[in-house]
Amino acid sequence: MTISDLLKVKPGAVDLADYDPEGTPGFDGDKAAGEAALEELAPRLADLQEKLFAHGYTDGRKSLLLVIQGMDTSGKGGTLKHAVGIFDPGGIRIKSFKKPTREELAHDFLWRVEKEVPAHGYVGIFDRSHYEDVLVARVHELANAGEIERRYGAINDFERRLVDEGTTIVKCMLHISREEQRERLLARLDDETKQWKYKPGDVDERKLWDKYQEAYQIALERCSTEVAPWYVVPANKKWYRTWAIASLLTEALEAMELDWPAPSYDVNLEKDRVAAS
Repeated sequence: MTISDLLKVKPGAVDLADYDPEGTPGFDGDKAAGEAALEELAPRLADLQEKLFAHGYTDGRKSLLLVIQGMDTSGKGGTLKHAVGIFDPGGIRIKSFKKPTREELAHDFLWRVEKEVPAHGYVGIFDRSHYEDVLVARVHELANAGEIERRYGAINDFERRLVDEGTTIVKCMLHISREEQRERLLARLDDETKQWKYKPGDVDERKLWDKYQEAYQIALERCSTEVAPWYVVPANKKWYRTWAIASLLTEALEAMELDWPAPSYDVNLEKDRVAAS
C-alpha cells in the first residue's frame, strides 16, 4: 500500500480523533531511520522535479501544486525547509496567503489565488492557501454561513479546473495534537533564536482549538475529491512529517510518467556545428 493510500482522507464524515498525530503510517523505523530514508529519497525527488521542469521548458503542460495547511507550530516552515528544500529553487514558486488586503477583499476570495497557480513545469507551494477562507473565516465568522457554504463548491470547481489543465494537486493537512502545540510554543519562548516566531495571539487561537478542528473536519470532508484528495499527515514527529510529504510528492511526480524530452533537432548535426564554431 502506498503512502498516498495510507494518508488519503476516506469518503464520508471526517473525525480528526480517528487520526493519530503520533502515528507513522507506512514507516516502521525510528527517527534515525526516517532521516536516512529521506536522504535516500532526495536524489529521486530532485530528478523527477528536473524532468518536470524540462517538460515545461519544452512546452509541456504539467505542473504540481503542494498545499500545506495546519495549526500554528504544525511544521509548515519545517516542511518547506526539509522536504521542499530538496527541489531546485529555480523550479519552485512559494506563496503564503496572509490576511487579505483591501484590494483582495474587493474581489472573490479565489481572485488572489488564481494569480499564483504554478506555471507549466513548475512546482507551486501554498504555505497556507485558499483554505484559509473556509478555516479562519469560519472560526472567526469573517463571512456568513451562506458564503462559507458557497466557497466549498467554488474550491472544488477551481481545483478540478486546475487538474483538467494539467496540474497535480497534493493537499497536506499537518496534524498535531493540542499537547504537542503547547510544547512547541513553550520551546519557542525558551529559545531566544525562536522567540520572534511567537505571537501573544497564538494563545488566543489555542482557545479556539475545538472550533478549528471542526472547521478542518468539514473542509476535509467537503473538499477531499477524487481529483484533488486531502492527506492527513501525522506531524507530532517532525522527521515522519517530512518523510511522508517527500514521499507523497515523489508518488505524485512518478504518476506523471515524465521522461527527458526528445530534442527537436539533429543532435549529430548540432555537434558538428558547435565544433566548427
